Amino acid sequence: MEYAKSGELFDYTVQKGRLQEDEARHLFQQIIAGVEYCHRNRVVHRDLKPENLLLDARGNVKIADFGLSNIMRDGHFLKTSCGSPNYAAPEVVSQKLYAGPEVDVWSCGVILYALLCGRLPFDDENIPNLFKKIKGGLYTLPTHLSPLARDLIPRMLTVDPMKRISIPDIRQHQWLKIHLPRYLAVPPPDAMQHLKKLDEEILQKVIRMGFDIDQLLESLQKRIQDDVPTVAYQLLYDNRSMASSGYLGAEFQESEDVYSPGLLPNLDLQMSTGNRISQEASLRQPEKWLVGLQSPENPREIMNQVLGTLQALNVRWKKIGHYNMKCLWCHNFGLHSLASNHKNDDFINNASAISTTHLQPQPAVKFEMQLYKTEDKKYVLDLQRISGPQFLFLDFCAVFIAQLQ
Repeated sequence: MEYAKSGELFDYTVQKGRLQEDEARHLFQQIIAGVEYCHRNRVVHRDLKPENLLLDARGNVKIADFGLSNIMRDGHFLKTSCGSPNYAAPEVVSQKLYAGPEVDVWSCGVILYALLCGRLPFDDENIPNLFKKIKGGLYTLPTHLSPLARDLIPRMLTVDPMKRISIPDIRQHQWLKIHLPRYLAVPPPDAMQHLKKLDEEILQKVIRMGFDIDQLLESLQKRIQDDVPTVAYQLLYDNRSMASSGYLGAEFQESEDVYSPGLLPNLDLQMSTGNRISQEASLRQPEKWLVGLQSPENPREIMNQVLGTLQALNVRWKKIGHYNMKCLWCHNFGLHSLASNHKNDDFINNASAISTTHLQPQPAVKFEMQLYKTEDKKYVLDLQRISGPQFLFLDFCAVFIAQLQ
């Protein structure tokens, strides 16, 4: 832990009022760099606000209070409504599912507005009125803002999370690039990439700290991110990188293949080992075998057809969201039922009709099914294996696709 001598950014802005753009930009550049580092390491903060941004003796920003943060998992949405209402994104106050990075982008937009304007874009003593303003994106831009600032803020405070600007795009925005320090001009080191090639010197340091070599190697090879030996290795690696690399060192120097089987109208089948829809997905390491089905059909109609097929295949499922469920398919009783063709006519009302209380023994595959909305207003049905043999999961995918015909 380090001492933040200059206190909170909130107190600083209250004392000074609205900041000049150069000073606000200097602080905001550091905020974005810190948030980007968190996202690259699968952490979403979810409570970004000036009170949680501390200033050291040199006025540098330190992101604090990760009490509401969470780990982003590939293919999984978050649903907890948390954080401070004035800084919360519309999807959070509406209690909708969200991927994670987009809610931090919204909060950063509110912070930038507060730095440049000396007040909040969304503020009301009545919480329902406040939420109404947030959901509608109702705020005004003062005339004293520069054209570039007037362009960036609305991009961050876009109500539709699919259209909201991403952190990489913010880094490329002309307003942020003005007087950008060299140590922030390059992306932060990717903690996941350096695990692909282990560093012998750091391994020895971790072992000397008292960790078992076999446990350490197993944790690193399996990329277990919340295991103590892995954390120790990463901290030592990052500490050396900060001292020697151009990322932070300069700070001290200058102060698919597409297949169309005709299953549903305009349905495309895409097989991958980790490609995702969210804007930050390419930064995260794939963990499971995945299969995705894309269609422009109405989402309710898609799910009705999908669930009818699952029922015909004797797949048991448990609904965990309107368009998200966990499923169990057993090889022993799954294949012989291909001749049946039962329809589930109403996904919302009848999705829980099949019991999940009696689980069959192996060979079986547990998987999760989620319907996503893409930027081009299409829908992608994603299947992600949770447990069970990988090839059995692929067998099921083949049977599932054939039955959809």
